[in-house]
Amino acid sequence: MDESPYSLTLDTEFTEDVEALEGESHLRFFLPSGDEFALSAMGIREIMQQEPGNITPVPNASPLLLGTINLRGEIIWVADLGQFLGYPNMLNTDRGEVPVIAVEEQDIVLGLAVKSLGAIHWLEVDKLQIPLNIPDHIAPYVQGEWVEGRNHHIRVLDHIAILRSARWVA
Repeated sequence: MDESPYSLTLDTEFTEDVEALEGESHLRFFLPSGDEFALSAMGIREIMQQEPGNITPVPNASPLLLGTINLRGEIIWVADLGQFLGYPNMLNTDRGEVPVIAVEEQDIVLGLAVKSLGAIHWLEVDKLQIPLNIPDHIAPYVQGEWVEGRNHHIRVLDHIAILRSARWVA
């Protein structure tokens, strides 16, 4: 192997660990209701913390939308994900920063504001369970349920169903 200062050697222990991972990575997060959800990292364009003052309200827009942000020259809408999913608790924007997950499908980008971000976890998609006792207002947007322990359910959302929802025009 070339020992020049520009050569790159791979740490075989690291590459073996990466190859051993199965499934897809998912970002876990919380809504104001306290419920935990996850989104596939494949549909996430960016994860950011936005100062509420940087979210510009738009008059006469849907109440589901907090406003718009300028993301490196691109204007994108930011929605209160909890309100979109039909939860009564509104997102508290009276704080220093609001976590926003920008999801993307083709050329459509939407920022989803949440209460707090969790970690990224690997999830074997074929081990997703059919959600039980799921409220009707979120059913169209849930791909499945990841169960940790006995009572902890993490619902995996379908970002494409969210982006294509007719609720945005209502």
